Amino acid sequence: MERALVVVSPEERSHRILREAGELAAGSGAELVVLTVLPDEEFERTRSALASVGSSDVVYGIDQAIESATRRAKRVAREAFEGLDLDYRIVADIGPEADTILETARWEGCDHLFISGRRRSPAGKLISRDLTQSVMLNFDGPVTVLLGEESSDDAKGKSGLLA
Repeated sequence: MERALVVVSPEERSHRILREAGELAAGSGAELVVLTVLPDEEFERTRSALASVGSSDVVYGIDQAIESATRRAKRVAREAFEGLDLDYRIVADIGPEADTILETARWEGCDHLFISGRRRSPAGKLISRDLTQSVMLNFDGPVTVLLGEESSDDAKGKSGLLA
């Protein structure tokens, strides 16, 4: 592993997947690219909500959204990587999550990917493809997935790492 992409989200699992990726990268001397993706729908929802406030002082555009996402990712990464000797960079983008993750991994030359996912029943997997599954099927390299039932279960220790 020379350069890995680790995908973070606002969920609690981000700290855990960052720590796992950081420990592996520090042990192998690899660089980490920490990616946070703001889905188009979430960006538009926030922009619409702020526009409805009606204040001419409130401006929420792409630059503000990326800046805000970058700040959150920096804070989470700083906490997760505490005590590790590690090279990493933060990247934030807006767009369709799976496509953005895969494009960033290609653009950055990443040879490994870390992402959080949910446990799903076999029937649930057949009915709809989720983000993690889509990324795993389309990334040309190893993918490490931190599985969890739901956000509340993470705190109870019911998640595991799948490589």
